[in-house]
Amino acid sequence: MSKEVALDKQGRIKNRVAMTDTNLLLTITVAVFFILYLSAVLSLGGGFAKPQNFLNILNNNASLIVLACGMSIVMITGGIDISVGAVTCLVCMTSAVNLEQQGGSIATALLIGLGIGLAFGLVQGYLVAYLEIQPFIVSLAGMFFAKGMTTIVSKEPVRVTSEGFLAVKDTRIIVPGLGSNNKLGQYIPAYVEVGVVIALLVVVLLFCLLRWSKLGRSFYAVGGNSQSANMLGINVRRTKFLAHVLCSVLAGLGGILYFLHVGSGDVANGAGDEMNAIASSIIGGTLLTGGVGNVLGTFFGVLSLNTIKRIVSSLGFDEAWWSNITVAAMLCLFLVIQSIVLLRKNTSKQ
Repeated sequence: MSKEVALDKQGRIKNRVAMTDTNLLLTITVAVFFILYLSAVLSLGGGFAKPQNFLNILNNNASLIVLACGMSIVMITGGIDISVGAVTCLVCMTSAVNLEQQGGSIATALLIGLGIGLAFGLVQGYLVAYLEIQPFIVSLAGMFFAKGMTTIVSKEPVRVTSEGFLAVKDTRIIVPGLGSNNKLGQYIPAYVEVGVVIALLVVVLLFCLLRWSKLGRSFYAVGGNSQSANMLGINVRRTKFLAHVLCSVLAGLGGILYFLHVGSGDVANGAGDEMNAIASSIIGGTLLTGGVGNVLGTFFGVLSLNTIKRIVSSLGFDEAWWSNITVAAMLCLFLVIQSIVLLRKNTSKQ
C-alpha cells in the first residue's frame, strides 16, 4: 500500500470519527431544546403554547443565528473570533448613517455591511493564517477597532425614517396554520420577519458546505489535526484564512439583519453578541478544540439559549444576573458533555 493511499484512508477514518462525534452532540443539543421547550409549555403554558412565541425567538435572534454559524466555522478550524459583535454594531451604525444622512438605499446598506465584514475577514484572516498570530488576540484588536470606528461614525443613536427601508423592516411573512386567537376572539396569523428567512437560508447553505464540499471537509480536518491535514495535501493556511473571511462576512450580514430588526444605529447594538455566539456554538456541539461541530446544532443552540432565558424571565426572575447564572450552568453542562466526547475520542485512538 502506498503512502498516499494510507494517508487518504487515515483522513477518511478521522473524518468519519469527527462526523460521528458531531452527530452525537447534535442529537444531544436537539433533544435538550425540545425537552426545555416542552417543559415550558407543560409547566408555564401561556405564551409558550402559542406558535408565535417560538417564531418570536427566531424574529429576535435572526442576526445571532448568522453570527453563531460564522463563529462555528471558525471554531471548527480550532480558532475563535470575538470581534463579531462589534462588527455588527459598526455595520448597524454605518448603514443607519448612510440611509438617514447620506441618501443611501437598502442596496448600499447591504453592500456596506458585507464590505465591512469582508474587510475585517481579510485582515484578521491574514494575520491569523499567514502570520500565525493567535486568533483571540487578533479578533480582540478587531473588536476594539470596530467599537472605536462605530463611535467615530456617530456618537448619537441614528433612527432611520426612510420609507423604503421601513417597508422592508415591517414586512411580515405569514406562516399558514400557526395563528391563534387573542383575548377578543380575533384570529391573529403567525409571522416571521424577512431576516428569519435569510438566516434559515444561511444555515442550510452552510450545512451543505460543511457536509458535502471539499472546503467543508478541510475545515474539519484542519481543526482535528492541522499537521495531519497538511500531510493529506490540505492547504492549512488558506483554509484558516477562508474560515475567518467567511465568519466576518457573516458578521456583516448579521449586522444587516440586526439593523433590519431594530431599525436604528446605536453604539450599544450587538453588545455581548460575540459571547452569545460562542455560547450558542458550544451548546450546539462545536468543540472549542476544533474538528467537531455542525451549524444545525448551532441553530438549536441559539434556540436553547434564548428559550432558557425566557423560562427564567417567565418564572419571575427578571434580573439579568439570573439569566447569566442559568446560561453559565447550561454552558458547564455542555462543556462536561464535550469533555466526555473528547475522552471517548482520545480513548479510541489508543
